[in-house]
Amino acid sequence: MKVTVIQSCLVPPAESTFKGSMPLTEFDQITTLTHIPTIYFYRPSQNWLIPPHTIFTTLHTSLSKVLIHFYPLAGRLRWLDGARLELDCNAKGVHLIEAYSDTVLDDLGDFTPCPDFLHFFPHINYSSPIEDIPLMTAQLTKFQCGGITLSYCISHAAADGQSALHFISEWARLARGEPLGSPPVLDRTLLRAGEPPRAQPCFKHPHLEQPPLLLNQIDTENERKKETSNVMLKMSKSHVEFLKKEANSVNTGRAYSRYEVIAGHIWRCACRARRHAYDQPTRLGICVDVRKRVRPPLPEKFFANAIIDVVAVERSGELVARPLSYACSKIRETIESVTSEYVHSAIDYVKNLKDLSYLQDIHAIISNEGPFYGNPNIVVISWVGLPLQGVDFGWGKEVFMAPGTLDCDGDSLILPGYDDDGVVMVVISLQVECMNDFKKFFYHIHN
Repeated sequence: MKVTVIQSCLVPPAESTFKGSMPLTEFDQITTLTHIPTIYFYRPSQNWLIPPHTIFTTLHTSLSKVLIHFYPLAGRLRWLDGARLELDCNAKGVHLIEAYSDTVLDDLGDFTPCPDFLHFFPHINYSSPIEDIPLMTAQLTKFQCGGITLSYCISHAAADGQSALHFISEWARLARGEPLGSPPVLDRTLLRAGEPPRAQPCFKHPHLEQPPLLLNQIDTENERKKETSNVMLKMSKSHVEFLKKEANSVNTGRAYSRYEVIAGHIWRCACRARRHAYDQPTRLGICVDVRKRVRPPLPEKFFANAIIDVVAVERSGELVARPLSYACSKIRETIESVTSEYVHSAIDYVKNLKDLSYLQDIHAIISNEGPFYGNPNIVVISWVGLPLQGVDFGWGKEVFMAPGTLDCDGDSLILPGYDDDGVVMVVISLQVECMNDFKKFFYHIHN
């Protein structure tokens, strides 16, 4: 597959915006600092294809306008002492690329994330000084058939998924010629950005500690080297309902949610596919939105990272030997622990650290110093419920959207289906040697 770059530019805000330093929250500065890739596939009508620059010009013009309101995305990160970061609002701009592919959209099959997807995303060079790396890049790729993809990568230090999708939604509105819908709330001090610690943490925060290693291993070097692959697995409504019925058959409390059930199922299947010993410690990473959990609540359009990573921990043998409901109970217990007091304790925990580098994924890209959340651990993130679909820049809604390729063993996403029939999609990255067994266990639901 050949993809040729036609043009590339930096797009600053169309008007003058605030210049200066913006403090980041503790959640902005830990775990994922790298860019989160997402891609949309479109089949525009003929009038959008002639003249050929129409789509790129529309994207460029509307992007410069929306950055007036979302100006932090036009800035850059800057290192401070102790691997801390701040946002330099300098209006350097978002990186926008136009490219051409000699293939057709139908060649991509069912759009399962695969290495070919990398051609449709801009390359981000993390070996460059962080001050030179745009917080957002976007690439328009035109196909021989007239179809297009629009991919974007937004630094997780700048925005969580909710914030990123708010930005994309507003960019699309302006591209359609409509006014801004809801401006972002850019005040990160609402989540104590830039403040000194108030106290020592009053809870334990295992997600901020080193994850378990495989038994009899002293580091993650061997696991990091193993080849991984991605797969997109379809879960029918009946599959999900069967799992929910199984999990809730011995549950005397509130019924387990779809997320709790699917995440529990993924966790157990991964333990089995990885052939863990009974006593192997394993943890499941969960992202919890805290906008409504903190007191006072954060504004709905709070633009930053308002998610906290928490972990459920258990021995693999216990998860596999016990029914699905047990894994679900561990996940629920973890999610329900996220109170306002817990969130502020986690903030104080990070504020009291002398160095954050061991919590930042960006270091693992150029060395083995950053965190590794693969075997024996797993992360299950749900995008169900987020406004992912129906993003119309003027040439119609997408025919499909997908995450970019998952780079790390144990990363997984739950996505909504497209036909409103209760289907969900699970995208997961696992070591190649484990993938076939995982798929077998995933669909053999009588386990």
